[in-house]
Amino acid sequence: MIKVPLTVIGAEKLKAELQRLKSVERPNVIAAIAEARSHGDLSENAEYDAAKERQGFVEGRIQDLEGKLGNAIIIDPAAIDADGRIVFGATVDLEDMETGDNVTYQIVGDDEADIKLRKISVSSPIARALIGKSAGDIAEVQAPGGIREYEVLDVKYI
Repeated sequence: MIKVPLTVIGAEKLKAELQRLKSVERPNVIAAIAEARSHGDLSENAEYDAAKERQGFVEGRIQDLEGKLGNAIIIDPAAIDADGRIVFGATVDLEDMETGDNVTYQIVGDDEADIKLRKISVSSPIARALIGKSAGDIAEVQAPGGIREYEVLDVKYI
């Protein structure tokens, strides 16, 4: 099995989604199917078809989440001691060498990544270029527009 890295917060979010799917969504879908069945002929019943499709989505997502959580390696960034190197879970302050803009990213698992929240996937090109670097190092990232260089300003484990 492939191990799935997750931060503590990411694991909690997946557990909460799984709990919601099992305790709220699944019963709602079952009720919708029962309601649609009570309308008679299932061959021409759009409500029934929609409810069965929704059931398939919910059950698939439940299986997906259970698999990910079952194979998860939960990492607490605050407990990491990587001697200032960038590792999974680290929060990194960077300076774009071309524009001079400063950005901060946290390196997280694929399921936690959200660029709006400044959380980038460990498998993204920028995270792969940053892993192992320390403050003061330059990371070269292969971007669609060409190579971009970032200077690592600070590495935090929060």
